[in-house]
Amino acid sequence: MATSHSGIVRVGVAGVGHFGRIHALKAAASLRARLVGVYDLDAERARAVGWEAGVPPMDFAALLAASDAIVVSAPAEAHHDLAAAAIRAGRHVLIEKPIASTLAEAEDLAALAKAAGAVLQVGHLERFSAAHGAVAARMGRPLYIEAVRVAPFKIRGTDVSVILDLMIHDLDLVLALVDAPIAHVDAVGAAVASAHEDIANARVRFANGCVATITASRISLKTERRMRIFSQSGYLAVDFANRRLTAIGRGGGMPVPGMPEFSIEESSWEDHDALAAEQGAFFASILDGAPVLVDAEAGRRALEAALAVTTAMEHSRQEVSDSGLFVEQGENGGSGGL
Repeated sequence: MATSHSGIVRVGVAGVGHFGRIHALKAAASLRARLVGVYDLDAERARAVGWEAGVPPMDFAALLAASDAIVVSAPAEAHHDLAAAAIRAGRHVLIEKPIASTLAEAEDLAALAKAAGAVLQVGHLERFSAAHGAVAARMGRPLYIEAVRVAPFKIRGTDVSVILDLMIHDLDLVLALVDAPIAHVDAVGAAVASAHEDIANARVRFANGCVATITASRISLKTERRMRIFSQSGYLAVDFANRRLTAIGRGGGMPVPGMPEFSIEESSWEDHDALAAEQGAFFASILDGAPVLVDAEAGRRALEAALAVTTAMEHSRQEVSDSGLFVEQGENGGSGGL
């Protein structure tokens, strides 16, 4: 396994699209890392990002040779091959979500990292946000969770469905909050502006009885991110966009009309640079032996949940098809049938 030099991690970035470019710039600015180069199949993009970050573009073999650690931020279908090659070369890996395209690939990466003694961290960015810290600090055992994440359409990310693009963030957060196996999933969704689903809704039931309803859309007119959590200790409403947290429970705060045992309290949090925090945690695991906050198993669980939603959506679509329900045009242009 590659070792750091003088307490500094030599980092290469493989894949410098939207997120890869940001990873490169953050690594270049880090006090615990030295960006050594970037790689991308698009040579012109690699040159542009390399110039911006002050490093040369390289082929992947040269990037591995120059680095202690690799950030894999290429499209999802390339995650396994790039990360596996890096681990086999003795490099630590920070891999963007999803960890891989299939569970078999995710499990292979986990096994490779364990055998090599490599740090393998998955880039579920929300785990490193100030918002997640604020929610986790106020949470009891969840009974019901409602999560909504919607945004206007952008061509970036449409190489995968909205489940792997957006919903997987909330799936990962819900899995971290509930900490129980998934028992059943129902889901519906549709492709509207791309070749993959652009809107999806999932109802996830856990083995401990908790239920989560998660909605994701990338074809909305505005950006909205919110979560409502009902637990044995009270109720928590989170408005991520406006950094507002409303808690109802037993304890301090203003009395709730009609509920004498409960009080309401509103608070906020100070945002920080979640991507810099994500990289900082990665470097700390390499340099200091700190626990990996979002490890391969967490990445595998999030991918497994996302694939379960996809499967449930396909089953729902098949049930509609098998039922014989359809819409057809009547002779005068009106709709006929059911």
